[in-house]
Amino acid sequence: MTVDERAGEPVAGDTGSPGDVLPAAEVPGTDPAPLDVVVVTGLSGAGKNSAGRVLEDLGFFVVDNLPPALLQPMVELGARGDVRRFAAVVDVRSRAFSSDLQESIRLLAEAGHRPRVVYVHARNEVLIRRYESNRREHPLQGSGRLVDGIDAERELLTGIAGEADLWVDTSDLNVHQLRATLESAFVDHDAPPQVVATVLSFGFKYGLPLDADLVVDARFLPNPHWVPELRPMTGRDAEVRDYVLGQDHASEFLDEYMKVLGLLLPGYRREGKRYLTLAVGCTGGKHRSVAIAEEFARRLSAEGVPANARHRDLGRE
Repeated sequence: MTVDERAGEPVAGDTGSPGDVLPAAEVPGTDPAPLDVVVVTGLSGAGKNSAGRVLEDLGFFVVDNLPPALLQPMVELGARGDVRRFAAVVDVRSRAFSSDLQESIRLLAEAGHRPRVVYVHARNEVLIRRYESNRREHPLQGSGRLVDGIDAERELLTGIAGEADLWVDTSDLNVHQLRATLESAFVDHDAPPQVVATVLSFGFKYGLPLDADLVVDARFLPNPHWVPELRPMTGRDAEVRDYVLGQDHASEFLDEYMKVLGLLLPGYRREGKRYLTLAVGCTGGKHRSVAIAEEFARRLSAEGVPANARHRDLGRE
């Protein structure tokens, strides 16, 4: 796979080749230890192989284009060797896909392993641009249009997408941001389980983020866009931040919503949810949502919840 390093550094598509074979050094007389298993799946062209390479750098043994039926045998083989963290990139190139993959993940969990699913996706217009720049056909395109293949794949992935532990929308991520996202999710898993939060600002006029677990509407606050000296600035600028956070009810809103998060997070931990995306929206994603998202991330970090702020639509206007 090649990574497009041009302006904006969009995440590359998926053209990888099958991975290497796991080592099979079995230790007689010992029970295989459970493995930390990550299954990377999602839309073709969304960056699954880029995600796989990041996981490899994080110490995972990564196999690309693994048929779902071989997932459990490969994990069991690795468990008898020296592999402790295993990742597989699985997609529609492995034709018997969705139901087989869900069943394989269920069997891994029953066997005592720790399978988690990362679903990598992107907006249609972004996928189309990536395919056109590489002059490739979509694996499900057939004799139809590119968008038909993308839509067919979304439909095929509906089941596994709904069960994914982590959604990663690469539409507006470069390769470095993708790495940071996965590192925040998968580094230091010997530490006690906790929820890792991403606070994502966005503009409602550009649509809701598909990977949001919770959505907060900051449009109840006065819009700095109508203040001439603040209009060219963003929510990252101190003047805009002070203006937004200094409005009536802004602090009260943040205080009360932090209490809501304080109720939700322990429940998420009990249910095994490891990743939370809190989306904060305003009209254009430039002023109010950015300032509020930064403040949420700051407060969550101060409470001991690993959190980072990302801004989907900043600079889009």
